[in-house]
Amino acid sequence: MIVRVLGSEGQFRLDDAAFASVSEIDDRLQAAAEAGDEAGFATALAQLIGAIHEKGDPLPIDELVGSDAVVPAEGTSLEEAKALLSPEGLIPN
Repeated sequence: MIVRVLGSEGQFRLDDAAFASVSEIDDRLQAAAEAGDEAGFATALAQLIGAIHEKGDPLPIDELVGSDAVVPAEGTSLEEAKALLSPEGLIPN
């Protein structure tokens, strides 16, 4: 799976193990979003981006690959992120 983190973060390739870990955090992010919990959303978003950086392999900047998921930049508000949220969260299952 290829995930793009908006801002200047770039794209990351997630293997199956990384996807499973990131998906768990995305579930928490989605629950916070559904509850309207801005603080919980912000915390989960920061954790999600951290996990993508830690567990994903960054793609070279000159490699153009379609993204399977798009994650907003850290600091994005819940209201701003709603356009990217699906019923499955930011990372589709």
